[in-house]
Amino acid sequence: MTSFANICLPILVLLPVLGGLICWFAGEIGEDHSPSLVKVRGLVSWLVPTIDLILVIFLLINGFGSEISFTFANVCGLGLGFKLDGLRWILCLMGSVLWFGSAVFGQEYMGHAEHKSRYYLYYLITEGATLGVFLSADLYTLLVCFEVMSVASWTLVAHEETPGAMKAADSYLAFAVIGGLVTLMGLFLFQDMFGTVDIDQLAMLAPAYEDKAHLYVAGALTAFGFCAKCGMWPLHTWLPAAHPVAPATASALLSGIITKAGIFGILALSAKPFLHDVNWGKVMLVFAMITMATGAVLGVFSTNLKRTLACSSMSQIGFILTGVAMSELLGEENALAVHGLTLHMLNHSLFKLTLFLAAGAVFMNLHELELNKIRGFGRGKLILTFSMLMGLCGLAGIPGGSGYISKTLLHESIVHYIEHLEEHGHAACAYHACEWIFLISGGLTLAYMLKLFICVCVEKNADPAEQARFDAMNGSWCTKVSGGILGICALLIPLLGCTVYVSMDRIAALADHFFGMTEHGHAVHYFIWVNLKGGLISISIGLLVYILFVRMVLMKKGTYLDRWPAFLNLEDGIYRPVLLKVLPFIGALTARIVCTLPEVVRKAFCAFLYRRNNNGYVTPPENDRFTVYEQNPEGTRGFTTSLAFSLLLFSIGMAIILVYLFLHR
Repeated sequence: MTSFANICLPILVLLPVLGGLICWFAGEIGEDHSPSLVKVRGLVSWLVPTIDLILVIFLLINGFGSEISFTFANVCGLGLGFKLDGLRWILCLMGSVLWFGSAVFGQEYMGHAEHKSRYYLYYLITEGATLGVFLSADLYTLLVCFEVMSVASWTLVAHEETPGAMKAADSYLAFAVIGGLVTLMGLFLFQDMFGTVDIDQLAMLAPAYEDKAHLYVAGALTAFGFCAKCGMWPLHTWLPAAHPVAPATASALLSGIITKAGIFGILALSAKPFLHDVNWGKVMLVFAMITMATGAVLGVFSTNLKRTLACSSMSQIGFILTGVAMSELLGEENALAVHGLTLHMLNHSLFKLTLFLAAGAVFMNLHELELNKIRGFGRGKLILTFSMLMGLCGLAGIPGGSGYISKTLLHESIVHYIEHLEEHGHAACAYHACEWIFLISGGLTLAYMLKLFICVCVEKNADPAEQARFDAMNGSWCTKVSGGILGICALLIPLLGCTVYVSMDRIAALADHFFGMTEHGHAVHYFIWVNLKGGLISISIGLLVYILFVRMVLMKKGTYLDRWPAFLNLEDGIYRPVLLKVLPFIGALTARIVCTLPEVVRKAFCAFLYRRNNNGYVTPPENDRFTVYEQNPEGTRGFTTSLAFSLLLFSIGMAIILVYLFLHR
């Protein structure tokens, strides 16, 4: 018998879709005829995420005693299956909190925006589809919800309808569509190999599959779309472009939780069919290191507030992917990596909710995001300053913030694997290099976050009149509700960091079942010297980079300079030219060759077999046997006695026989 807890799973997915439709109809009708319906739109836009959040909390309290699942049988052929476990619950909690926070903050932020009905329609559909991704019990359901999420969130990127927004939306949609098609090919292979795409069944069947090359191809194709969505290098180019142009409430979701939908897809492969697969882990580690370092470097060079936060998201995804890779390499002793990646997903969502809402407050008042133009806006605004400071401490892994806990676990997983290799006499040079990339990337995180914090909240604007205008807003830059949401989000960062054994360790343990862990691992003493040392190294690197590079190279006479070489832009330098110029040229050339070659061959045969008379007519050498060509035909006698006429009659006869056989089979 289906319990209410089971029914909650489809409610979590479908309620936001219903809410989005109500928002759209209420807004479209109300803006012309009934102002009260406009209020209904605003109420539903935050009430639906609130209900979803309450249901997620209810599931934790009442649902973990037994298996919770729900299946829409025969829907879309294979049916849609949903399931809840510890990791899925953490991700649903993250999603519900982010949608709730951004929805409440959005009441003020979207107050004067255009196309609000359309925005809330797709805003809530995206929530339902994202929760559907996290609850998916099989790869087919995951892909269906994943594609709905991608298309719905595309409208959030394009919402402003500026040229920059439309270009970024096109890029976002291209990666989503191409990634989805490649992932679909991987699902076809899994279905052909195992007869199922159920995630748990794949975990049981894949280890015994003998053709590992075939298995890796299926896994790589399936992972492609998920890697594109989470912003992994080299499929990351949509991310820095999409975040600055989307509304801040949407940017918080794109960075904080929609990227985690891609991570969940990767985890559904890494923790199930490729569990403890060393080769899979090594490949994942390479991409993790490149993603982590590239995002951090891009963040240091950026001079746009939201773009810097977007590049930061790319880098932090690299940290999470490092945990995924180390969970493969460490085998059954992977508790450090599993808990580290789980907590860093949670932390990153919280950090980006806080920072993007802070960026939204800046944009809401100034309609600017360039650092030189918003410089000094945060001075005297205590909640904004506190929020950005906590975001800095969290992302940079400062002890006392929750980010320090997850980064310590990830760093220690690398150290543990190095010790394991050296104990068994294996070379560990490559992993020592990975450790230093990890520490340096953490230092770069501190450098670009220091740049943002000092620019917005410490320095004064170069124009005294502009600074005076900023100071005059100190009591009116946001409503009490928006300020309260921003302050609460920021306060959670040190609260979690200082109650690690009570809060974060227990949250991390919820993910053990998904990764097939039977033991929770040994207790970690986060604040002893051996663990503090890694964080202090990163902090030292970050301070040096900020002082010696950001202040001396990326600034000139108090002005922030964009010194990133334009030719290093992968999308404009490679992807767009290849897709829009090179491939169309190759296709057109191939089509021309294919169309022209038969005609060339025909003419060559004609020149060889036929002769041309003085009047220019081509005449077969044996005209009386094949067919007749007359300049002024006078009858059909020559044709009816020809080979061509006989072949025509034969073909008609064959056609009649085929029709007869078809009708009398």
